[in-house]
Amino acid sequence: MTQQMNVAPAAYDLLGIGFGPSNLALAIALQELGEQRNQPLRSLFLDRQKDYRWHGNTLVAQSELQISFLKDLVTLRNPQSPYSFVNYLHTQGRLADFINLGTFYPCRMEYNDYLRWVAGHFTEQSGYGEEVLRIEPVISAGRNVERLQVVSRDTEGREHIRHTHSLALSTGGTPKIPLVFAGLKGNERVFHHAQYLQSMATMPCVDGRPMRIAVVGGGQSAAEAFIDLNDSYPSAQVDMILRAAVLKPADDSPFVNEIFAPEYTDLVFNQPEDDRDRLINEYHNTNYSVVDLDLIERIYGIFYRQKVSRQFRHGFLCRRVIETAHQEGGQIELRLNDIATGTIESHRYDAVILATGYERTSHRRLLEPLAEYLGDFVAGRDYRLASDPRLQASIFIQGFCQASHGLSDTLLSVLPARAGEIADALYELPRHRRQEIAKAVAQRA
Repeated sequence: MTQQMNVAPAAYDLLGIGFGPSNLALAIALQELGEQRNQPLRSLFLDRQKDYRWHGNTLVAQSELQISFLKDLVTLRNPQSPYSFVNYLHTQGRLADFINLGTFYPCRMEYNDYLRWVAGHFTEQSGYGEEVLRIEPVISAGRNVERLQVVSRDTEGREHIRHTHSLALSTGGTPKIPLVFAGLKGNERVFHHAQYLQSMATMPCVDGRPMRIAVVGGGQSAAEAFIDLNDSYPSAQVDMILRAAVLKPADDSPFVNEIFAPEYTDLVFNQPEDDRDRLINEYHNTNYSVVDLDLIERIYGIFYRQKVSRQFRHGFLCRRVIETAHQEGGQIELRLNDIATGTIESHRYDAVILATGYERTSHRRLLEPLAEYLGDFVAGRDYRLASDPRLQASIFIQGFCQASHGLSDTLLSVLPARAGEIADALYELPRHRRQEIAKAVAQRA
C-alpha cells in the first residue's frame, strides 16, 4: 500500500519544530516585527500534540509557576504587546481578581491557559498533531544547501513534506530514565513524572484501593508529586527516595535572580569555556535538584504530623542509591544502599514515579542527516548553529544552549529577548543570502 504524502508547493521562510513557549514567543516576535517592517515572513510551526498543552501531564492543582508573571512571552521585550499575561487576564475578566491574590506567581494551570490563549491567535501558522520524522538537506546544483526538507507524519499516518530556508528547533527536554530502570522500559507501573497525570489515572488508588508508591528524585517535580499524592490519594503510602541528605531550597533571592536577566546571556557567552562552566556550576542550585521553600515546609509538616499522630503513612528515604530495580510478582522491587551507613534494604512498590529530570539531546537526533555540515552543534550568540559554507539554510535552536548561553536557556525567563534576537536575525538573512550569491557568482567569473 502506497503511503499518502502531501508536498507543500513553496518554501517557507521559517519552519518551527515544536510549538511550546519558546517558538510561541518567536511567532509573536515575528508577527510584531513583520508589522513594523511591513514585510511578513511565511512561517509555520509544527507540534506533535493534537492541541496546545504545556506540561499537560504534570499540571497538578498545587503546582505554581516559579517565575514572575512579568516574565511572560513578551513583556520584557515589548511591554505594550497585546500578548502579555496582563492583557490575557484583562480579556478573561480576571485582572482585578488576580491583583487581589497579591502574588507574582500564577498557578501553572492558569499559565497553561494563557499559553493556549496566545496560541489561539496563531492557528493559521501552526500544525498540530504532526510529528517531525527527519530534516534533510536539499542540495542545489552548486552542491550547496539553500533549503531544508522537513518530513512529518500526522495522526492519520499521512506524511507531509515541506521546504524551508530557515528552521527554529525547540523540541524541549526528553525524560531522563536512570540506567538502573532500563530493564523496566514499557512497564506501566514505572513512569517518568512527565506522564504523571495520565499514568496515575489508571492506578488502583484512584478508586481508593491501597498502594505503595515510590517517588524517585529530590527536585521540584518530586516534591510536587509527593504533595499531590498525599492530598489526592488518601489510600496511597508514598516513599520519597533521594540521593541527597535533604531537600535543598531553590535560591531565588534578588541578586541571584539577576543571572536570569537577558543581559547575563552576553556575559556568559563572552566568557572562555572554562569560565562559562564555572558560572553555570556556581548557580546550579537555582534550578536543578532544588525545591521551592514553601513546598519543603509543607512536606516537613506532613512528616512532623506523622510523628505526632504516630501514624507513619509516608517515608523519607534520603541518602539512598538505587542499586537494582526489577519486577517481582505484580510489584517493583528496589534495592537501596544507604550511602552514609552502607546498609542495604529492599522495598516493594505498586508504582514508581521517576522525577529524574530531562536530557536535551533531541535536536541532535533530528538534525543527524545534516551532521556533516554542523560539526559540534555549536550555536552563535543569535542561537544559530555554526555550519560550513555549504549549508546556507539557517538553523536556530532554543533550549539547547545552556553550556554557551547560561542557565536561563532552558527556562522561561529569556523567552522574549531570545525570540527578539532570533526574529532580528531572520530578517537579516535575505540580505546575507544575496551577499553569498553575489560572492559565489564573482568567484565563478
